[in-house]
Amino acid sequence: MNDIVSKLEEKMPVRLNEPMSRHTTFKIGGAADVFAMPQTAENVLFAVSLCREKNVPYYIVGNGSNLLVKDKGFRGVIIRPDLKELSIDGNKITAGAGTMLGAVARLAADNSLTGMEFASGIPGTTGGGVCMNAGAYGGELKDIIETVKILTREGEIKNISCEEAAFGYRTSGIMKTGAIVLETVFVLEKGDKEAILNKMNTLNTQRREKQPLEYPSAGSTFKRPEGYFAGKLIDDCGLRGFSVGDAQVSEKHCGFVINKGDATAAEVLELMEKVSEKVMEKFGVKLEPEVRVIGE
Repeated sequence: MNDIVSKLEEKMPVRLNEPMSRHTTFKIGGAADVFAMPQTAENVLFAVSLCREKNVPYYIVGNGSNLLVKDKGFRGVIIRPDLKELSIDGNKITAGAGTMLGAVARLAADNSLTGMEFASGIPGTTGGGVCMNAGAYGGELKDIIETVKILTREGEIKNISCEEAAFGYRTSGIMKTGAIVLETVFVLEKGDKEAILNKMNTLNTQRREKQPLEYPSAGSTFKRPEGYFAGKLIDDCGLRGFSVGDAQVSEKHCGFVINKGDATAAEVLELMEKVSEKVMEKFGVKLEPEVRVIGE
């Protein structure tokens, strides 16, 4: 590992034994052996290629807003692409993978471009959001994507179309093939700036009123089952406020598992398992986690 660390440090900022609780919105997670922050597409490729060459496990993260890291941490290299380019050309915005979706939405609003208002409150990076086709309030990123620059598992950097990205509900071909998002071009429409800002404010007010933003969480804990809403199923099982240690089904929105203070990953996972069992027992519906789990 020392050899990998020294080579990475020649190209990018690196931290050792980095607590992943600092890099997830759950505020949970043990330490990663190595935390690397490449600042160019070429250095993302360098970091990934080095890990593969040395047969060292690695994982790509964004803002950690859909991630639960287990309590013993991650043995290997966490790579967080720190690509924060953000530019606008007419009705198109190009955003690096490390750019927060909120920043992209604000740039769109400032330039009277509509179509991205739904994403203004999503607490994720462009890279992570595009990879999982993040969405809210009836909108999804796939609706406004023109092209995505990716790093394939074969080590090729290339641009793919929205169709080639094969987006689905909270998934994509990018995710399924293990490719890495480097940059995205969003195509929007001209609109009225005041109307755009009003819509963003309305959606963000709704988010604050309905979601437990005062507590750390990973957003919606479970995917929406076809024909149902996960939060309603959980509520109808009488699980509003149900806790395991400091992990709790939010009393404000049952689709969220929150960290009330010092929750561990083990507590969150136990809570998720018990919730899933209850929903299956009462409704015969299988809840699938939306939050991704890594580590040991």
